[in-house]
Amino acid sequence: MSVPLLDLTAQYASIRDELDEAVAKVVESQYFVLGPEVEAFEAEMAEYLGVKHAVGCASGTDALLLPLMALEAEPCSDVIVPSFTFFATAGAVWNAGHRPVFCDVDPETFNVTAETLEAAWTDRTVAVVPVHLFGQMAPMDEIMELARDRGAFVLEDAAQAIGADSPDGSAGTVGDVGALSFFPTKNLGGFGDGGMMVTDDDAWAQKLGKLRVHGGRQMYHHEMVGTNSRLDALQAAVLRVKLRHLDDWAAQRGENACAYHGLLSGVDGVELPVARDGVRHVYNQYTLKADRRDELREFLAGEGIGSGVYYPVPLHRQACFESLGYQQGDLPGTEALCDRVISLPIFPELGGERLEQVADAIRRFYGEPASE
Repeated sequence: MSVPLLDLTAQYASIRDELDEAVAKVVESQYFVLGPEVEAFEAEMAEYLGVKHAVGCASGTDALLLPLMALEAEPCSDVIVPSFTFFATAGAVWNAGHRPVFCDVDPETFNVTAETLEAAWTDRTVAVVPVHLFGQMAPMDEIMELARDRGAFVLEDAAQAIGADSPDGSAGTVGDVGALSFFPTKNLGGFGDGGMMVTDDDAWAQKLGKLRVHGGRQMYHHEMVGTNSRLDALQAAVLRVKLRHLDDWAAQRGENACAYHGLLSGVDGVELPVARDGVRHVYNQYTLKADRRDELREFLAGEGIGSGVYYPVPLHRQACFESLGYQQGDLPGTEALCDRVISLPIFPELGGERLEQVADAIRRFYGEPASE
């Protein structure tokens, strides 16, 4: 049987009635932008994460951009971001008028550490953006200690890690502001784009709330120059339904990861993802490091199995950032990962039979016997 990398139709089928009812309620109200549905979702997300404020916006990218726009710093200040992440992390820095400074990551966890951030620090650094990649939190205790010692703002990119936590707190709640994404492929995904900014700081919540509606709380009165980044009521309604199921879905992703660990352990040519002790990894992706990665992907495709590469080109080597002066070899850990990473299907509805099919195909590719 074919195995897609992600199957959202299975998720929809499992909660169709709940979703259809929620969408119909919004359509009947004809209240489509912000409003009661968004306010209810913001309150529920704040309670779920244990923060004082949750401010919805139009996308995960905007959830990164708006805090950087609000940052009281000189134009073209340095903001440190990992090179091994989705483009939006660095793009938001650039579009906010600052300079992205790229750092390497821990090759075991795929995340930044205080050490990799410190190696990229400059005398113009005003902020850092640790990314909780693939569903696992970066070591926020050491990152916060570094940032506080140096007076830097911390914006957590938790777009792939809603529901992840560690002894430091939940993803998005430890830094000054956390950015969430509700893109459909995320663990908590809507029916289109959507994002959220979370914080315990009252002043930051007020500022972000203004920025998303052209810089003012009262219509036609603008205290700052903001933008249009409002969360749709339809998205909020969908996400309120899905939030009730998020922990169950994360638990199933964790069970799938454990199954892959058992089936692929010891396969020569494959390195399994590492979860840090004491953290809750929510596995937005199950990402291996694999020898002959591209050949493996072709083999899996021939077997009807989907896979993904997140990410094939490091951000410091993207053409649009050529003016920053980075060269091949500047961030060797990231560059090595881009040549080897491959993500496997891990969505909650995958099921044991299809999971074993994926694992057995990988074992055969590397000359290993099928699992028993």
